[in-house]
Amino acid sequence: MMNRLPPRLLSRRNFLTRALGVAAASAFVRPALGQTGQRIQPIDATFLFIADVHACRMASGLSPNCQQEGKTDAALLRNVAALNGIGDKDWPAEINGVAAGLRSAGRRIGAPLGLVVGGDITDDGGGQITQPSEGTQLLQFSQRYQQGIGPDRVHMPVYVGLGNHDIDQNGPSDHVDWYRREMRDYVEVNHRPGVFFKPPVPATEYDVDTDCYSWDWGGLHLIQTHRFAGDTGHGAISSLPWLKQDLATYAGDGRPVILFQHYGWDTFSIEKWDPAQRTYDDDGTGAPHWWSEADRQALLSALKGYNVIAIFHGHQHEIPMIYSRDGLDLFKPKAAYMGGFALVRVTGDGIDVVLGEATGDHGEVMFTNAFSKSLSF
Repeated sequence: MMNRLPPRLLSRRNFLTRALGVAAASAFVRPALGQTGQRIQPIDATFLFIADVHACRMASGLSPNCQQEGKTDAALLRNVAALNGIGDKDWPAEINGVAAGLRSAGRRIGAPLGLVVGGDITDDGGGQITQPSEGTQLLQFSQRYQQGIGPDRVHMPVYVGLGNHDIDQNGPSDHVDWYRREMRDYVEVNHRPGVFFKPPVPATEYDVDTDCYSWDWGGLHLIQTHRFAGDTGHGAISSLPWLKQDLATYAGDGRPVILFQHYGWDTFSIEKWDPAQRTYDDDGTGAPHWWSEADRQALLSALKGYNVIAIFHGHQHEIPMIYSRDGLDLFKPKAAYMGGFALVRVTGDGIDVVLGEATGDHGEVMFTNAFSKSLSF
């Protein structure tokens, strides 16, 4: 079924297929009627989101500057421990002495349905060396953020997304897309269902041309778009036509939708070239560094009329963010290698989001930001 790959890549895919674990499913609570009058399945979905893992391991040591930046395996293990231990904790009633205002405050969090990843799973296009070979950073990511048992990997299904560090790097001149193909293969083998191939975490809908995909937890529709829907960088095919069709098919009844991508609306994500300073910054008037205003407007146009209750993204590492732009509520935790994560619960009545970070090696966490709003559909 994976017929896009030349024969020399099949052995790698077979290896990944055998290495993958099994998926978990969904939870439901109460029925609702959508805008079309059709019954929407009940929703009670708790999940985790991270971005910017930046697995840095190479065949010998780490990529340049990774040690100084804290992109170490020890840091990823702290993040993994925090994610695995979150279900035994309670939703915070207060953060820094201020009422969190969460609908779920004081309740036990319980086992998340899954972990969604918002890109930059590796630091250098999978961790390749001078010739195409198995990516050491992609292997490191899979050994930490692929469902398994034990303290060294996450214990829940993982929904993979790619960022600029994963797919911007060119391969050797005779195979320029090698690294990008390897990363996209990893997404496909984890999520694309077929007649004969059963992925560990199957998507409801998978777009072969762009590797974007969607799935459902009860009446909640979730969409993974990697860097962003509409991305055409490095010869990529825009996923906007697929996104429009997916929304029309699965969310036309007014059910809540959550979108995951790598770039956001924060100042770093939308910076432009500043010719006076000869750098990209907030005051630049030149070409965009990551994605353009036209890209954002095209995405907003595709989302118009649908019940998009949240967008989760990464890219900026240091600052946890909860903010609104263009009528959208946006959420960005600290980078995963810095311990960051977002905890989310969506029910038929509302959405709660808490940003937090790992503070120790044994699952200790600190919650830093909270958000709650009512939903109607």
